[in-house]
Amino acid sequence: MEAGAQHALSSGHDQNPKEPVISRDLPELPPQAFAKADPSPDARFYAQPRFVTHIDDGAIAAVTALYRDLFPSGGVVLDLMSSWVSHLPPEVAYGEVVGHGLNGDELAANPRLTRFFVQDLNADPALALDDGSIDAAGCCVSVQYLQDPVGVFREVRRVLKPGAPFAITFSNRCFPTKAIAIWQALTGDDQARLVALYLDRAGFSAVEVRPLIRPGGAGDPLWGVVGRAPLG
Repeated sequence: MEAGAQHALSSGHDQNPKEPVISRDLPELPPQAFAKADPSPDARFYAQPRFVTHIDDGAIAAVTALYRDLFPSGGVVLDLMSSWVSHLPPEVAYGEVVGHGLNGDELAANPRLTRFFVQDLNADPALALDDGSIDAAGCCVSVQYLQDPVGVFREVRRVLKPGAPFAITFSNRCFPTKAIAIWQALTGDDQARLVALYLDRAGFSAVEVRPLIRPGGAGDPLWGVVGRAPLG
């Protein structure tokens, strides 16, 4: 990690003793890597629905193409940290789409969700889903808000069937007061490597970084990081 990133993590987030310290799963990261500028409960921040998209049309199309490539038709899909849109390919029929998020109004307005649940994963990462019940999982432009990402990813691995994919996508946007410190100290490729580290520590296999839209063009950049639940 660059010295500037180390300084940002050690100096900008040390003044609030209530902020979280480093996860035991990632001891090599700085002590306040998962601190947030706004440490208040996330449920309060997301209490009001936001019926907006957080990436542009080109990036949305890239997310949809990734899902089309990875998620099996007829399967059960988990849309983790979802909202009123899921970016799933419209022509593909899934057996069930289970949505999770922090705003019930947004989830209720999502036409692709078969059912949904509201849960603050930073307060409780345990998913109320059966072991090996999910054929594919996605998390779109939200990974930057997780304060125990390895714990959450470990739960996703538990509920996935052997060999099932977990696709995490992100761009260069976030709510800065709610994104973790280390995320804001890094940029795209390093953020992708961080997500790959989360997947590795959570026990995923075949972890792959996919730069879907490189920065520098007219639209939003987009990275995908994909892991698979182990086969045995």
